[in-house]
Amino acid sequence: MAKATIEIISALERTANKLESGASYQWGHMGACNCGNLAQELTKLSKGEIHRYAMQRHGDWTEQILEFCPTSGYPMDLMIQKMLDIGLTTEDLKHLETLTDRRILSKIPLPKRNELNKNKKEDVVYYLRTWANMLREQWVENNPEIDLDEALVQKKVETIQT
Repeated sequence: MAKATIEIISALERTANKLESGASYQWGHMGACNCGNLAQELTKLSKGEIHRYAMQRHGDWTEQILEFCPTSGYPMDLMIQKMLDIGLTTEDLKHLETLTDRRILSKIPLPKRNELNKNKKEDVVYYLRTWANMLREQWVENNPEIDLDEALVQKKVETIQT
């Protein structure tokens, strides 16, 4: 599971907010799908750039993650590596694309948990928010002396300035 860091929590929340506010979403588009939208936040690449990189090889996010090689030189592999360097895992990315991480799902009440649809924007937003909240809880537990909301505001300011 991803490390509970300000950067990841912030990226998950920004991704959910953007999707809720009408950001482009298309599950079959490598730059506008579940992973593609998060990748936009973490890498600052556009959906078009992500899609172009992905089309240099075959397969969807899951297949490209399975074939991931950090030394291949493929732009998609470099992008995935950047996401891993930030603290995500390949398992996180595979689960995000299909909304299947059991730890996240265990935080979602029934019947909603059984009704999640991997290619429904509202369900992706719900999953991202649940994941972010789970990481928030872990972060607060590990950093009781730091105000998480202040740290997130600072991260937002840093993101805007870059």
